Amino acid sequence: MNFELSYIPDRPSKPRTTGLTMVMDKGLSVNEAHQFVESSGEFTDFIKLGFGTSMITNKLDQKLDIYKKSGLRPYFGGTLFEAFAIRNQIDSFRKFIDKYKVDLVEISDGSMSMPHEKKLEYIRHFSKQVTVISEVGSKQKGVYIPADQWVKMMKNELEAGSMKVIAEARESGTIGIYNSDGTANENLINAISSQINSSDVLWEAPNGKQQVWFIKIFGANVNLGNIAPNLVIPLECLRLGLRGDTFFDFLPDELKKQQQKESH
Repeated sequence: MNFELSYIPDRPSKPRTTGLTMVMDKGLSVNEAHQFVESSGEFTDFIKLGFGTSMITNKLDQKLDIYKKSGLRPYFGGTLFEAFAIRNQIDSFRKFIDKYKVDLVEISDGSMSMPHEKKLEYIRHFSKQVTVISEVGSKQKGVYIPADQWVKMMKNELEAGSMKVIAEARESGTIGIYNSDGTANENLINAISSQINSSDVLWEAPNGKQQVWFIKIFGANVNLGNIAPNLVIPLECLRLGLRGDTFFDFLPDELKKQQQKESH
């Protein structure tokens, strides 16, 4: 904060376990990575090199170094893990993350079919050496997963060693925990949050209206992911009540009542 303002929600300092912001890097250059950490690094916790981009990103080691030195935890998208897994090249994936000294790994099965017990084995295996986050939900349209199955898989993956479970939405925000029009699948989200601590879930929310919805439901320190680099500061303002969408959410009742009187 550049100036003290009352009634601003408390945000835990980094490194933190709640109020996480995960950013999706879909191909930033080294210079763009520098610019990103200068403007938004202090508000970002994890940065995901989306899907398989890390396989073809120029100067990958330099970009990862920029993120690490700025206190961000970079990791490779779960789709890349699946690309190795479907080819039975998990040892090669292990060598890949070792080569680039990445200590955060996403285990997912959103693009391919994988027995859940096999996924749990991968989580147990990798969590012995690195921090694991796992993603639940399919990237394929038309794939229906009952709410109780979402909950069961999330519980099992947390027990197997995942630090957080990611609720799938893709970068489009029109699948998984969302309806096809981008609105929240409230029945599914309520089922998950009623049985799993919200601090253990990283909700993918690429769109502004989705971010607003989660902040209003779960508060300023909800974990949100798949945030575009240019939306990190706007998201932080939403968390702090510094945008119109959440302007009144963190104010005391007396100020809200006063505003209501003055508006009539």
